[in-house]
Amino acid sequence: MPTVTDRGRSSTAMTEKYDAVVCGLGVMGCAALYHLARRGRRVLGIDRLAPGHDRGSSHGETRVIRLAYFEHPSYVPLVRRSYELWRELAAEAAQPLLHITGVAEIGPPDGELVAGTLAAARLHDIPHEMLAAAELMRRYPAFHLPPHYVGVVQRDGGFLEAESCVRSLLALARQHGATIRTGEAVRTIAPTAAGAQITTDNATIAAGTAIVAAGPWTSSLLPRARLPLRVTRQVMGWFASQEPDRFSSKKFPVFLIESPHGVHYGFPLHGAGVKVAKHHHCDQTVDPDRYDRHVSAEDEALIRAAVADHLPGANGALTHAKTCLYTVTPDGDFIVDRLPDAPSILVASACSGHGFKFAPAVGEILADLADGSDPKLDIARFRIARFR
Repeated sequence: MPTVTDRGRSSTAMTEKYDAVVCGLGVMGCAALYHLARRGRRVLGIDRLAPGHDRGSSHGETRVIRLAYFEHPSYVPLVRRSYELWRELAAEAAQPLLHITGVAEIGPPDGELVAGTLAAARLHDIPHEMLAAAELMRRYPAFHLPPHYVGVVQRDGGFLEAESCVRSLLALARQHGATIRTGEAVRTIAPTAAGAQITTDNATIAAGTAIVAAGPWTSSLLPRARLPLRVTRQVMGWFASQEPDRFSSKKFPVFLIESPHGVHYGFPLHGAGVKVAKHHHCDQTVDPDRYDRHVSAEDEALIRAAVADHLPGANGALTHAKTCLYTVTPDGDFIVDRLPDAPSILVASACSGHGFKFAPAVGEILADLADGSDPKLDIARFRIARFR
């Protein structure tokens, strides 16, 4: 076996062999790597960038986690399993990855956000409260809401520490025996009679299974699959609060709010300020290698509009801002499946901007598929065949 290092160099030119190779080490790839390594599989993870980088979809300090899922009730079993696994991972890593603050999903009673959240909560018997705007503002004085708005409050909602989650998954995968190589670009992935062949800048690798969890670079790695993916540019902003006590995690929840400005989401004070972003931002399609990473005044205005109207105490200076990318499917659902014409190649993610919270459960599903077993959770909604 050739000697390898985390810098991605191989001491010989011979073909390397692994049970599985994970291409892309964002949160989904790291979770798959962790589960496979924990099962004793000989597994390699590769990324051309250092995990935790700010060019993809797994950075930005925090990510929302919520149980009653407005996008579709079928996600609830998946997020329930994710809660269990995040807690197990936090205990194993001895890191506070998951913070429970409650989550408030706010908007017109007949809006997509409130109606969808209620439908999921009622179908799956998820504890929740339905509060009128006046009640919400009494409980959380930081909000300023129109009188006809309502909110669905779930006590189990909260946030995940994004970069810490990625680092912890990688560290635990390594502890369980995974090989990790960064600074090494995957050039081709092709099916073979025995599995898959992965060619990188430095090596030719044979694997029983290739797992492509490359987010915005999925289409470039699998051009023949013709997956209907679109990469869009997002912006996250952190705002100085004039009333920091009102925005502490003990007094203020993670929130989503649907208004004439769109759907915005945000967090209690954590790190650089009160973080707020507009879901799908301006829905701008970009090339992941050539998009504008500068945050403009126009970008800020798209976020600040909701802050000024509904969180006046956080309408201070923009202290920090970052771009990130969504990889979007036509229906907004994930892709977690084998390639129909190459079953040794698995595709994961394309999470359309709402996938981070599901990573440990998706990683477990990918490990099941790589092992040739049926996942315990239903992934029919995520099959590639739905596009055909």
